[in-house]
Amino acid sequence: MSEWRRSTWGEEVSLEYGKALRGYVDRAGGVRVFGANGPIGWTDRPLADGPGVILGRKGAYRGVHYSRGPFFVIDTAYYVVPRTPMDMRWLYYAVIHYGLGLIDDGSPIPSTTRAAVYLREIHVPPIDQQESIARVLASLDDKIDHNDRLAQLLADICWALFRSWFVSFDPVHARRAGHRSFPSMDQGLFDSLPRDFVDSPLGPIPKGWRVEPISELVGVRGGGTPSTKNSTFWDGGTRCWATPRDLSRLSHPILLDTERHITQAGVDRISSGLLPPGTVLMSSRAPVGYLALAGVPTAVNQGFIAMECDRELPGIFILHWARSAMDEIRARASGTTFPEISKKNFGPILVAVPPNELVEHFSSVANAHFDLIRACLLENARLSELRTYLLPRLMSGKVRVGANG
Repeated sequence: MSEWRRSTWGEEVSLEYGKALRGYVDRAGGVRVFGANGPIGWTDRPLADGPGVILGRKGAYRGVHYSRGPFFVIDTAYYVVPRTPMDMRWLYYAVIHYGLGLIDDGSPIPSTTRAAVYLREIHVPPIDQQESIARVLASLDDKIDHNDRLAQLLADICWALFRSWFVSFDPVHARRAGHRSFPSMDQGLFDSLPRDFVDSPLGPIPKGWRVEPISELVGVRGGGTPSTKNSTFWDGGTRCWATPRDLSRLSHPILLDTERHITQAGVDRISSGLLPPGTVLMSSRAPVGYLALAGVPTAVNQGFIAMECDRELPGIFILHWARSAMDEIRARASGTTFPEISKKNFGPILVAVPPNELVEHFSSVANAHFDLIRACLLENARLSELRTYLLPRLMSGKVRVGANG
């Protein structure tokens, strides 16, 4: 590390204030707008050319963000301008490594001040080493980002398919109109569809479908919280125990782990016990409507309605049905402090139940997509762990990489 320069942040960078923005445009504007906690919209006029590093300066959840292209920063954040030649991607990792987003001036609203940042020490490697360090870390981040985008695309395909088949009834409309096939549907399945609709409590549905309350189609379960004063329920626990917070943090609708874990003794204190993979988890309060498919055995707290899919309709179908029915689900919530939907109010909600062969075909397609989503999430967990391990070692010079990466 003899060639690394010992300096201060004030000597190396300038923190520039963001500016007020009166309005946003749709994505066609092309310029990302950043606030203290990350991207918040789009504009058609950049504040600065990219690439750029954005540091939140006000708020409880200040973040560090990187923009590849032109960007706009509102006045709850800074953008970081080097005073010396510097690789911008390396600078992004340096801001993370040195914890600039955690600096707090002690005011009622947590704030990061320029004066506090400028006094902090930094060790700056030569530009070729900056580039090599950034290349290693960026390769991990880029792969994580690719997996996230792929997982989102797969989830969007499943949702579009469900809406087309089971909400808009597009294949049945196509058959009624005389079409001989339908995109995304096997020919034999399409040929078996009815051409007519019948009236139901849900409005017109395809002939041969039936309407049932959700409580007749799934096991509706609640949850609970074992006493936090009893260590035998918590210490050394390995069983997943979900709260709505766990679902709020998901980027994709599969729960593979939870923030807290409980012991088997803790599980035994919850009436619904350990729910099997494939159970649909829905937050029933604060707020109503977070959704995920349990990817591992999971116990839940009292903030859930869990749908155990041990009957004719599989979890992958019920997950998408719940999303399609969310307006009615939320309309049935009540409460003086915050809206909450009870099992009693949830159970009577009606479901249009398709023929088994249509459900099975959808489930086959959607499960294959969700298997790929799960693989993406598991790989991202491993990549994130590797990035967490490497970042402090690379940024401190304890692990060295060659100029060619």
